[in-house]
Amino acid sequence: MKITFYGHASLGIQINNINLLVDPFISANPKAEAVNVNELKADYILVTHAHQDHIVDVETIAKRTGAVVISNFEIVSHYEKLGVEGHPMNLGGKWGFEFGTVKYVNAIHTSSFPDGSYGGQPGGFIIEGEHKNIYIAGDTALTYDMKLIPLQTKLDLAILPIGDNFTMGIDDAIIASDFVECDKVLGYHYDTFGYIEIDHELAKRKFFEKDKDLMLLEIGAFIEL
Repeated sequence: MKITFYGHASLGIQINNINLLVDPFISANPKAEAVNVNELKADYILVTHAHQDHIVDVETIAKRTGAVVISNFEIVSHYEKLGVEGHPMNLGGKWGFEFGTVKYVNAIHTSSFPDGSYGGQPGGFIIEGEHKNIYIAGDTALTYDMKLIPLQTKLDLAILPIGDNFTMGIDDAIIASDFVECDKVLGYHYDTFGYIEIDHELAKRKFFEKDKDLMLLEIGAFIEL
């Protein structure tokens, strides 16, 4: 499993020969100007919620690549009306795809499209691949529901928002990693704009002091599990 960071909360995930994109917000992110959105591969696009900083490139990429949008019922319905194929889910549900199993899990946040219309309930994703399992928290506060995840899934990586203000911050993300029982964390949803700028060294030190590994990737960099 190869995971590429495209800035903010945007990820590319390659499982065998299948390409997933998560919350593509690239063309409108000045920090990601080195990423050519027209060259990104996508068989599936996973969308955690409907806020603009998570969906801005969904329609363009889906229509170019033929990718299937995986999200809650309201978001999928929105894109189906635009001619994009989708697979609707809702909280607590899971489905087996060609790349593995996806479960849509609770996130504490809000969700609306840029025009103010309802974007369904926000969520996160647990992806169980053939060899590795990851948790993508989406935009969320720290929630006790995270304790349910390790009851069913042993995680190899937790991808957690750490920018604070709109989501949980560094200290809550450390607790979240305890809740999901995963000490290997990829931080995201930070530094994109002023409200969520963080001190990288402080963040890494706080995780290190709790015997945890926090990875903060440069945009375009990747890790392999």
